[in-house]
Amino acid sequence: MENASSIDEVLEFAIAREVEAYQLYRYMAEQMQSPRLRQMCIELAEEELEHKAMLELEVMKIGRVVCDFDWSDYIMDAGEELDMDYEQLLAFAIKKEDTSVKLYVELARIVNYAESRQTLLALADEEIEHRRRFEIEYNTLKEEY
Repeated sequence: MENASSIDEVLEFAIAREVEAYQLYRYMAEQMQSPRLRQMCIELAEEELEHKAMLELEVMKIGRVVCDFDWSDYIMDAGEELDMDYEQLLAFAIKKEDTSVKLYVELARIVNYAESRQTLLALADEEIEHRRRFEIEYNTLKEEY
């Protein structure tokens, strides 16, 4: 994948990832039989939309800043199918959240604006929390077997 030439391009990439995460969690909510898990996925989907709004604000604040950023490490396999069983969906969500954490930490490292850095690190923290919630559910499922 090509390298991004500006922070705003990278942020726009991150925005697209948040939209993907929103769509994934809405899909997962539809697959859940447990009302508790359905609600958790809906809440996570809504949080991803909040992340998208935060990133859009950062794009408006910082304008173009030239940088060299290779986002190929942060792209999930486009061939991944969402036709998965529950365990596979949880593992996929954990992987997606882990990738998002790495993306935000890397963006925070290269951005020149302290306020943007704080926003990106806050997003990384939220993605860690999302991952933790999926890991708890995944581990609970494994213990049931």
